[in-house]
Amino acid sequence: MAVLRIDLIGHYLKPHRRDLILGGVALIAVNLLSVRIPLEVRGVIDNLQDNFTLNDVIKKAFWIILLASSMGVIRLISRQLVFGVGRQVEVDLRQKIFEHMLKQDPDWVQKIGSGEVISRATSDVENIRRLLGFTILSLTNTILAYSLSLPLMLAIDPWLTLAAIALYPVMFGTVGLFGGRMVRQRKRQQEALAKLSALIQEDLSGINAIKIYGQEPSELKAFSKKNNTYRDSAINLARTASTLFPLLQGISSISLLLLITLGSGQLAKGTLSIGGLIALILYVERLVFPTALLGFTLNTFQLGQVSLERVEELLKQVPKIRDSEDPQHLKGDVEGRLEARHLSIRYKGSKNETLSKLSFVINPGELVAVVGPVGCGKTTLARALGRMVEVPSNQLFLDKNDINDLPLKDLRRNVALVPQEGYLFTSTLADNLRYGNPGASMGLVEESANSAGLLDDVRGFPDGFKTLVGERGITLSGGQRQRTALGRALLTNSKVLVLDDALASVDNKTAAAILSSIRKQSKRTVLMISHQLSAAAACDRILVIDEGRLVQQGTHTELIKIDGTYRRLWEREKAVERINAVN
Repeated sequence: MAVLRIDLIGHYLKPHRRDLILGGVALIAVNLLSVRIPLEVRGVIDNLQDNFTLNDVIKKAFWIILLASSMGVIRLISRQLVFGVGRQVEVDLRQKIFEHMLKQDPDWVQKIGSGEVISRATSDVENIRRLLGFTILSLTNTILAYSLSLPLMLAIDPWLTLAAIALYPVMFGTVGLFGGRMVRQRKRQQEALAKLSALIQEDLSGINAIKIYGQEPSELKAFSKKNNTYRDSAINLARTASTLFPLLQGISSISLLLLITLGSGQLAKGTLSIGGLIALILYVERLVFPTALLGFTLNTFQLGQVSLERVEELLKQVPKIRDSEDPQHLKGDVEGRLEARHLSIRYKGSKNETLSKLSFVINPGELVAVVGPVGCGKTTLARALGRMVEVPSNQLFLDKNDINDLPLKDLRRNVALVPQEGYLFTSTLADNLRYGNPGASMGLVEESANSAGLLDDVRGFPDGFKTLVGERGITLSGGQRQRTALGRALLTNSKVLVLDDALASVDNKTAAAILSSIRKQSKRTVLMISHQLSAAAACDRILVIDEGRLVQQGTHTELIKIDGTYRRLWEREKAVERINAVN
């Protein structure tokens, strides 16, 4: 597994080799300059004891300033290059995850949960960015700092060097002990913030339900609990950090004190020069930061490795509904003929088939209703026509083409599915209508709104088509939302229109007027799935489904004469209408 993670790191870094190489060269230059400066300081101090003039001191001072300035500039360049790689990987990876997510089946997205996908696209990607930016820079800098500084320190005085860095393992162990705790506490803080944000989002979306049932106190209590959890996690993290950093500072101070104490003895013996002692002090201080940072770096590295695996697991998810290996593009104009040949669909984990050996033909331009009891498979049929669920081969056809052989783009451009709950985006009414055809003119937008029976409503809005519909279309009524979704589908000019109870929130008279308008507008094939049998009665033909099987088909006049499912549904609907009329 470790080899796999190294391969993944290499895979993400490969496109950025040039920046990494330049950043590495800059980092080497920084460290070479960094180890050179203490030697220059030693030379100046030791030469002061000889015939070293003020002019010589000034020249050396300017030289050291030039070295330090050059080091600062090159360090800035190296950080920008290496951190820039991490940032670019972060941007590319988020784009890749989003693109991959859009290819997934809706059922999979709902099953894994949007929160989990968002977590991997945000927190995990940030961890990967730190792994490929901060971690690489820190590890490389630590290796260079020790490999270049230690030989020079040992050359000045081996025993003082060993004494000075003797406490570094203690420093590293302290960081390892507290660093792991800080990583876990930071993770808990992020999780607490995510839960707090999720509650705010959910309550804002469900504000009507909160008001209706008077649940403001319970929501305030829930928010207070999550808010306090976030506060406690933030305080715990701050407490750990405020304990760790003074400890590191104390260990560093002890190391320097030990070096000065032992070095004073060496000075008295004459075995060490003042300049040599100052150089050792500078080198020890130079190693403090990368040593203290090493524990954090390793924790970040481990966290990034885990995030790499989580993101890769997401990216390896292959959508079940995708283009075939040899897609057959539609040739010429689409007629809109639909045919099912013993169509059978069974959902995973279900004992029974949702649709069982369903066979029918719907001719181009025909208006056909699909009716049946609740749970009989009507919505599954609608989703099958748009390949929103897996469809067996050679069972469902558009213009004699197996829909599995057609590219999804071609199929969904010609089969417009309007669900009962059409999703509206937080934008203007015009933008929502144009969603399937962004380049549509305002004239076409008005035409589609008129065909969907929405134009009179729009004219009553103060801002007309510029009206903001709010999140999920909250500013519109149920009927207006459905008609907006229908208008959106009409604007795509697809040859087949599938209405999955898309007129449930409008009355029968309005539904009939909308269907009549659709038929006049163009010769579309319309499949209307509905519980409104009064609207279905005006269709050219009616398909009756019960327990996933096609049990009847014909016109309303034909079916009402037969003692069967359709007549029972019709009589039940009329009985409900009579009861409602009395009440």
